[in-house]
Amino acid sequence: MSEPRNDEPAGILLVDDMEDNLIALEAVLGSLNEPLVRARSGEEAMKALLRQRFALVLLDVRMPGMDGFETATNIKRLDQTKDVPIIFLTGADDDSGYAFRGYATGAADYLTKPFDPWVLRAKVKVFLDLHRKTLEVERLRAEVRELRRLVAGGG
Repeated sequence: MSEPRNDEPAGILLVDDMEDNLIALEAVLGSLNEPLVRARSGEEAMKALLRQRFALVLLDVRMPGMDGFETATNIKRLDQTKDVPIIFLTGADDDSGYAFRGYATGAADYLTKPFDPWVLRAKVKVFLDLHRKTLEVERLRAEVRELRRLVAGGG
């Protein structure tokens, strides 16, 4: 497996069962010039996460089948995906206990719809930056391992 590079596009997974919500998210985040991948269900989201690496997941709470909480629990359960940050998105009229449940399942943040596009974009930018920095640390660690191997091997 090749080492990740920090100039590779980060990828943002948008998970919502409503087409209008996905279109709105794409409109708000399109200017970030990062790949936006859609998933219409928790099951689709899990498949996407196992196929490629994402900087962030924007996850709707209320979906038929596997809801956002169950999806988040599954994401955090797998070694391959456990470190991917999740921002929950939910309707403003939803149960106030949803925020607590969201954070309890490992969400990094929680926003209610309709969300302020500037706030969402700013939060996403922070997670993209963190992702790039994480990739850079991984790259540097790999270089150090290789240097140690070369030194230990005598050349």
